[in-house]
Amino acid sequence: MYSPEAIQQFLVLLPTLGQSSLGILSGFADIVGGAVPLVIGILIIVLVVGLAIILLPAFLIGLVVWFLTGSFFLAGISFLVVAAISLVKLI
Repeated sequence: MYSPEAIQQFLVLLPTLGQSSLGILSGFADIVGGAVPLVIGILIIVLVVGLAIILLPAFLIGLVVWFLTGSFFLAGISFLVVAAISLVKLI
């Protein structure tokens, strides 16, 4: 499989795999590299929750229309009308 020499060379290099030769910049890069995806993730979550809150009345109206009529077409039309009204009202 792997020779003992190859395993030994890998184990010698293992502690240095995550280290950078940039010195003080590597700490800053680690902070930025962790903070940027965190901020983007939080922003995406906030936008998705906000969109869900805006579209909740449209979903409920569409659900009621579907229960009353059994028609997906009418439920979709009612969803789109209420969603458009919600978005126009938001602007």
